[in-house]
Amino acid sequence: MNNPKILDEVPFEVIGEGRALLGEGPVWDEKRQRLYWVDILERRIYRYDPAGNAFERFELPQYVGALALRERGGLVLALQDGFHFYDPDEGRLERVHDPEPDLPDNRFNDGKCDPAGRFWAGTMSLSGREQAGSLYRLDPDGRVSRMLEKVSISNGLAWSGDGTTMYFIDTPTRCVRAFDYDAEDGSIRNGRVVLRFAEEEGSPDGMTIDEEGMLWIAFWGGHRVGRWDPRTGRRLKTLALPVPLVTSCTFGGERMNELYVTTARAGLSDEELARYPLSGALFRITLDVRGVPAVRFRG
Repeated sequence: MNNPKILDEVPFEVIGEGRALLGEGPVWDEKRQRLYWVDILERRIYRYDPAGNAFERFELPQYVGALALRERGGLVLALQDGFHFYDPDEGRLERVHDPEPDLPDNRFNDGKCDPAGRFWAGTMSLSGREQAGSLYRLDPDGRVSRMLEKVSISNGLAWSGDGTTMYFIDTPTRCVRAFDYDAEDGSIRNGRVVLRFAEEEGSPDGMTIDEEGMLWIAFWGGHRVGRWDPRTGRRLKTLALPVPLVTSCTFGGERMNELYVTTARAGLSDEELARYPLSGALFRITLDVRGVPAVRFRG
């Protein structure tokens, strides 16, 4: 892409009539052709079947920061008090481990599985304390490891197609860091900044990666999703949306070329909600690039 077209507007679809308070963490189930996402503050998981245009809602007892699919069926969740397994069809919730029992002010936020099927998720302070969170890794055998400390708002995760690089966003830093990643033991090292964003661009939030290795990043306060080349630092495309709080994105659909984008309305004034009535909606954008299937948790 020598002369990429930077889009100010893009055709989009609004999926359903619901409006999340804090929509986040979309995950596409390529086997069943369904989309999962969460409303963190409303303590809900949503499931969408595009073929039948059908929506399901599952209520949980705590804030739900992130979810991932499990190979054996059901989901693995990062709730306010740690990792759980969950079967949405039977309503069965099984506690796995709480890595922060001494930090009741923290909750889990974003999360995703790495190429080896380990579930990574990070925490943040409910009261806004800086560097109060950590990034954790849940292995298939149930062991939990703290991978990064002094994280403020743990957010987007992605892994390169060759499985050698992990990308991570701590939102207030306004950057994407890359780490050398070892799929065999799940270790990371050699952290460095590969993308840095100006304040007027908004704050980087959730993230996904396409089959070409480009990062798609949602911007809280930025009204948009951007496509970036982490190797050169170049912005390749901007997808503008009619809402300010864009939270995350993932690829789905039969051809994996549909970008599902979650948004939020938490903290917006009545005046802002009147100006941006689609805040909290789920959006779908059809693109000319494809994503990669979500890795399932192997535990």
